[in-house]
Amino acid sequence: MIEIKTDRLILTPLGMNYLAEVNEYAMDIENTRYMMFLPNSSVEETIEFLESVDKDWASENQMNFEFAILFEGEMVGAISITLEEENPQSAEFGWIINKRYWRKGIASEAALALLKYAKENMGVTHFYAHCDTENPG
Repeated sequence: MIEIKTDRLILTPLGMNYLAEVNEYAMDIENTRYMMFLPNSSVEETIEFLESVDKDWASENQMNFEFAILFEGEMVGAISITLEEENPQSAEFGWIINKRYWRKGIASEAALALLKYAKENMGVTHFYAHCDTENPG
């Protein structure tokens, strides 16, 4: 099991054990306004997503690594890194933070920790992420 720690955060594998927390922000329109594949319209959509995450973590050829972000003992969001199939030295970042924890530097701190881990342990040399140009955060 991969666990990444910073001074304030723990990144630990996301899975079905975080259903309530993920569903809270995944179904919130304000929280997901700038997300490509959200909001979810039902808890069943969140379950389907988390089942796919559990399958990723169980895979021998894992390419997608979804982490829960823990802050002060609470699950406050998620961050992922997805390796490109054709070039696993290149990877895409994605993240979401529950709006109750916005503006605390959590996403930046989590991204830096995951970037460092991926460089040192996964051989990733090229990172990219997408954001909506209207997202002021």
